[in-house]
Amino acid sequence: MHEARVVNLLGATALAVTDLLVAGAKTASGTSSSGAAALVLLHEENRLNVTELGRRVGLTQSAAARMVDGLEQRGLVTRRPTGSRWVSVHLTAAGRRVARQLLDSRNTEIAALVARLSLADQRTLATILEKLLTGIHHGVGNSDRICRLCDRGSCLRAGASCPVGQSRRRQAAQVGAHHDARAGEAVG
Repeated sequence: MHEARVVNLLGATALAVTDLLVAGAKTASGTSSSGAAALVLLHEENRLNVTELGRRVGLTQSAAARMVDGLEQRGLVTRRPTGSRWVSVHLTAAGRRVARQLLDSRNTEIAALVARLSLADQRTLATILEKLLTGIHHGVGNSDRICRLCDRGSCLRAGASCPVGQSRRRQAAQVGAHHDARAGEAVG
């Protein structure tokens, strides 16, 4: 197959899948795609501060504050002081329900696409996607952003680990090894 055709096919598929995910997320949450991603992130890791939540969904601090304002007005999150100067964001019961609906919607949309493939093709696709995600992580380096709408437990339930998480751990180990080697040079 010609490389330009593969690039074109992957680009079209990526956009179509993104459109499905964003439309489903907006419908399930009644909010922006960033707001939907924030709800999913908080479902996995409640008590993030506004700045960290914004970083993970790709927003500036001021845009993240506006997004949290909107989610708070809809009764999906609350802000709570942490005892320091930070304020953490927490899902409300309604926010947890919406986050679960978001994940269910995402899973339904993607499962319908994957169901068009044979089991052998699904295994091949999983191998290819693992390689692509590992490469994307090396380029982007932000696993939280890449996996912002992921059902993080699904890889574990499938008996596999997240390729983005593996890439992040390998990258951290390499940085640590490099740091240790440089510290050894300074000592020796």
